[in-house]
Amino acid sequence: MRRFVTYFILVPLAVIGVVLAVANRHFVTLSFDPFNTVSPAFSVSVPLFVLLFATLAIGVLIGGFAAWIRQGHWRRQARQEHVEAERLRREVERRREIPVSPALPSRDAA
Repeated sequence: MRRFVTYFILVPLAVIGVVLAVANRHFVTLSFDPFNTVSPAFSVSVPLFVLLFATLAIGVLIGGFAAWIRQGHWRRQARQEHVEAERLRREVERRREIPVSPALPSRDAA
């Protein structure tokens, strides 16, 4: 399964990424000043592919963070159940160490 993902999904995506980078090498100006388009207060010129890949990476990070936040309930529940299982395991071990003395005579003794 891992080889399938590598060969048929990741390799073509990598090839597409390289082709995209080679085709979009020209520089673009990224401006963070919407009011002054002639001389913006803060702008940077970067190749277009860098801008595209940075946007993709930021999107992946935000998506991963959102998924991690949404799964917090399940992680908390797993921790609580783990603590409960450990408590019960210790109780079972403690009860195994106590010698059992018969309180009533057995039927076979009569």
